[in-house]
Amino acid sequence: MGNLPYWLAAFYLQGIGPRTIFKWLNNFPSIAHIFSASYEELSAAGLSVAQINLIKNVDWKKIDNDLKWMEQPSHHIIHYEDKAYPALLKEIEDPPLVLFLIGNKTLLTQAQLAMVGARNASNYGMANAVHFAQCLAESGLVITSGLALGIDASSHQGALAARQGKTIAVFGTGLQHIYPSSHKVLAKKIMESDGLIMSEFSLGTKAYPHNFPRRNRIIAGLSLGVLVVEAALRSGSLITARLAAEYGREVFAIPGSIHHPLAKGCHHLIRQGAKLIETATDILEELGPLYYASQQAVSKEQEESAHLTANLPSSHVQILSYINHEITPLDVIILRSGLTTSEVSSILLTLELDGYIQSVSGGYNRIFANQ
Repeated sequence: MGNLPYWLAAFYLQGIGPRTIFKWLNNFPSIAHIFSASYEELSAAGLSVAQINLIKNVDWKKIDNDLKWMEQPSHHIIHYEDKAYPALLKEIEDPPLVLFLIGNKTLLTQAQLAMVGARNASNYGMANAVHFAQCLAESGLVITSGLALGIDASSHQGALAARQGKTIAVFGTGLQHIYPSSHKVLAKKIMESDGLIMSEFSLGTKAYPHNFPRRNRIIAGLSLGVLVVEAALRSGSLITARLAAEYGREVFAIPGSIHHPLAKGCHHLIRQGAKLIETATDILEELGPLYYASQQAVSKEQEESAHLTANLPSSHVQILSYINHEITPLDVIILRSGLTTSEVSSILLTLELDGYIQSVSGGYNRIFANQ
């Protein structure tokens, strides 16, 4: 667990943002030292009386509750110094101190493309989102979006429709509040399909309007580039695109009819220098070495996995593909496979005896020697 409790303590300091915390860390060897320092040491480092009082009166019970939540299968909290924290996100001006995750956290270190657009999207726009997301996911990119209505949801669905497609949903709420509520089924499907849902907001945070621009900076920060599928001139999607450009990411836009108001945002971005996109190949070519480097790593892993499982029956390979290096619950494996409980249990026992998986509290995970 290391310094996670102290990063959570810093996260909960009311009115103190990431920039201030990082400034304090210039005067202390670690985050833990901030909370163990004396009044005199904190004052000498330039902290105000109000700030020192916040540090000395941390609600550790709230932190204990978060740590208890993390004990559930596939629940994670990672902090800025965690090796699982995505390197690209560290490059933005105010990276989150902590991230709350449910699902496959290894996706954070894989090549991602953000897809965003209008909530009140046209049928044409949503069809484009599904098509592009499916093609890009099948090419090995993780599709990252915000679980909103319209283009976001279509992008997640397109990724899920791809063979071995993966997607990340970044919430503008805490993970205990799925917004919009109509997307509870979609969020569940993302988790069951080896995807990831994540948030920088505390678990119980509700859907406040000011949360969503902050959510957008994470979507842009995680990704190699942002594809705007359909957007009005004044929209959150253009904010995401602007942030992506500021972070040095690629910005892509799909053109539309000059008569359609939801094409105007994309046309504006193209005039500002965004890449006009007609096919998924256009994006893959623009991403260039960054994309192909990630593809080579994925291909190597797939080749090694195929070699290790060459002598297994197809039903065993199928079950093995549903189990991650993170804990995968038995009921999730059964749901993914479509087999009976007894059939799955028999296959799991064989895989465990052969050294491919191990039984742990809460389910099963892959053994690295046979990954």
